[in-house]
Amino acid sequence: LILTLYDVIYFFQTSADLYFLFFLSPFSINWIYNTTTTFKILTESETFDLAGQNVTTITNTIQSAFRDPLPTTEMVRITFVTGAGKLGRQKYDDGAAKAVTSSLRELGFEDDRGASCVVECAGSFKLQHDTGKNLKTVVVFPNITLLEDAAGELNLNDDKKNSKPLLEEGSPESLIAMSSSNVFDRMITSKCPSWSQKKGCMTAIESLMSQLKSLDEKLMCGTPLNDAEQDFYDAVSLDTLEEKEALVKKKMLAQVESGHITRDELDLLINQVSDRLTIVSDEISESNNKPKKLQKLKAVKEKTEQRQSLLKGIAPQNPHRLRHEAEIHKLLSEMAPLQKLEDESGGRLLSIKETQMMGKKHELEDKVLQLEDSCRGWFEDDDFFHNRLQISRDAFNAKQKTVKKKSKGSTATKTAIPRWVTPGQTKSATSKSSTKPKKKNGTSSVFAAMMMDSDSD
Repeated sequence: LILTLYDVIYFFQTSADLYFLFFLSPFSINWIYNTTTTFKILTESETFDLAGQNVTTITNTIQSAFRDPLPTTEMVRITFVTGAGKLGRQKYDDGAAKAVTSSLRELGFEDDRGASCVVECAGSFKLQHDTGKNLKTVVVFPNITLLEDAAGELNLNDDKKNSKPLLEEGSPESLIAMSSSNVFDRMITSKCPSWSQKKGCMTAIESLMSQLKSLDEKLMCGTPLNDAEQDFYDAVSLDTLEEKEALVKKKMLAQVESGHITRDELDLLINQVSDRLTIVSDEISESNNKPKKLQKLKAVKEKTEQRQSLLKGIAPQNPHRLRHEAEIHKLLSEMAPLQKLEDESGGRLLSIKETQMMGKKHELEDKVLQLEDSCRGWFEDDDFFHNRLQISRDAFNAKQKTVKKKSKGSTATKTAIPRWVTPGQTKSATSKSSTKPKKKNGTSSVFAAMMMDSDSD
């Protein structure tokens, strides 16, 4: 089903399995069909305005449209606007409603005020007055032949099943296209913190604009859009995309001027400016006889040189940290003793407890990998992301080395072992008791020896 401003185009099939078109226009409702037509397919309820139509045209149209049952998958409602209030009354023929109803009665239709859009009400019509819009209408429930495979024969169902959305749901491109300007402003700050990511976002916006323009050209050529293309065309606005593009350019410029770019990004920008200067210099040398063009080129060269000096004065910064870096480092700390155990095992048979510890190590490794993958931002290439991962791992290894040095230093220093002191005992007493050797008591030793030989034990 294809809806345009003035025409509603439907497809129907001939006996030779060829497809033709007939147009229902609010200005001139005309059926264009071949004499070999076997059925027409009407898949949705529609409303048609009979303004400007005379009685003869209306009669011929109604008789041609409803002479034969319409094969369809469900009952449809066809509404004809036949009159209006004071402001629009002059647009309609006084006999428009009578022409519709009389033609329907000749075809065997019955007037049923209680008719509704169900199969049981096929072959009936009713007059209605829409007080809200102040319109008079004739609602027709045509005779139909239920064909479950009718839409399938025209591949209508297959098109809906096979038509995938142009933008994957939840993808960066989809969120960029569907978000409002305010949401996009906040989203680009958190999802694309680096200059290179913003550049990738700019490329994505340009691609979306190109898609939208191609759909415009398709419609201008009279080519219908499929369901996925129509959904995209209705949801995305070219003006909104242009606003988002300007916003990203502004953020990229501000990021460069503030110096928040990495070494790779800075090198790329300097190379671009150098290439631009070379091109402009060549054009200046070739435009000596064109003063106006020469003046413009000199102005461009001056701006480009200023940008080059700005870039050369920037001190590059490290890439932004991983979003889950603290949690990743915590898991790596838990995994460090388990890794040491695995290294020291040397391929020997592990005990049950050690095997369980190795299983825990594998679980921690999986969690670390998942967290690292989730830290990847929009439009971040592999090299840039792996560089950020390596910087995070180097920071963790340096921290671990510092902890080991501190632990070694603490074990090297000897600490005095405190003595137990009973209540009321002075320091001098304890020192005396510790320095004076105990006198051996012969009696007590003999008694102790007797106790050792006692049978009572």
